[in-house]
Amino acid sequence: MNRVYNFNAGPSPLPLEVLEEIRDEMTNFKGTGMGIIEMSHRSKEFQSVIEETKSLLFDLMNLTPDHEIVFIQGGGTMQFLMESYNFLHTRAAYADTGVWAHKARDSAAFFGEVYDANSSKDRNYSYIPEDCLIKPETDYLHITTNNTIYGTEYWKFPEVKTPIICDMSSDILSRRIDFNRFDMIWAGIQKSLGAAGMALAILKKDFAKTARTDIPPFLQYKTFIEKNSSYNTPPVFCIYTLNKMLHWIIKQGGLDIIEKRNKEKAKLIYDIIDKSNGFYKGHAVKKDRSRMNITFNLSSADEEKDFIEKAKENRFIGVNGHRLVGGCRISLYNAITIDACKAVAQFMEAYRKEHQ
Repeated sequence: MNRVYNFNAGPSPLPLEVLEEIRDEMTNFKGTGMGIIEMSHRSKEFQSVIEETKSLLFDLMNLTPDHEIVFIQGGGTMQFLMESYNFLHTRAAYADTGVWAHKARDSAAFFGEVYDANSSKDRNYSYIPEDCLIKPETDYLHITTNNTIYGTEYWKFPEVKTPIICDMSSDILSRRIDFNRFDMIWAGIQKSLGAAGMALAILKKDFAKTARTDIPPFLQYKTFIEKNSSYNTPPVFCIYTLNKMLHWIIKQGGLDIIEKRNKEKAKLIYDIIDKSNGFYKGHAVKKDRSRMNITFNLSSADEEKDFIEKAKENRFIGVNGHRLVGGCRISLYNAITIDACKAVAQFMEAYRKEHQ
């Protein structure tokens, strides 16, 4: 099988063994004579997938029992809407660390007062601000734990008394952290955890109780909690792929092994950038560098275009930067192998030697 080196920022690669397992079950899920996408979402077979998936998340994340987990159509953009529609009563704070943070803020502005608790816009979102300014009667602080476009990631989380809502779409389950410190976590799963089209949301029960109930039922987290994510037909295939990915993470050795591997992968690429004598120019300051999305520039847009074209010729796909900022980006989500990182690092070094 002639598979490419896929460094797309999302949707992103799944491990080949997971894809093959999905393929093998597509026409006969656990002896039912049906594929998972053909059966009733209210059947005991599929409801058991939902329950097992929640249980796997509780175990992998060491979540305390005072949490609820739900699966919601629409991905991260739907969560921009839902978090604010449910929890914005007076005002909400947003840590402005990039495009997705201010998209979330702009969505929330339809429902109440919003403001930036901090911002790294002054240096083109190349760092994570350390301080947060929280106004009185702030309902929550929203943070984006990893910034796919600019290549920054939180390594120290804000210490505030206000509830924290985390968008972890691009680094969830890539490292060991204390997930219990947050009041709500949500993530579109299409980067490291499954097929595009769904977000998983994890809420502390007490925080969930503060949500509005005077809004349409389909947009209330309460509805998804009470109906076990089956108020209507849930994103069946997405939940199934998430389940497969959680089993894969456990098979690898859990989050400690995943984190160790992700550190090694990122170091391979950052070492090439740092030792290039300025040929490759990293965007993020070193202390806030993302392990998931490595962003860099070459000397000109023309040279970046040539680099991306040569990379594609060598079967390295998805190394172009986001359309809003250009440049180059290599995304290293959980399914990316160390061998793939070694291969692209060798390509980068060979390209530098040829053009510097």
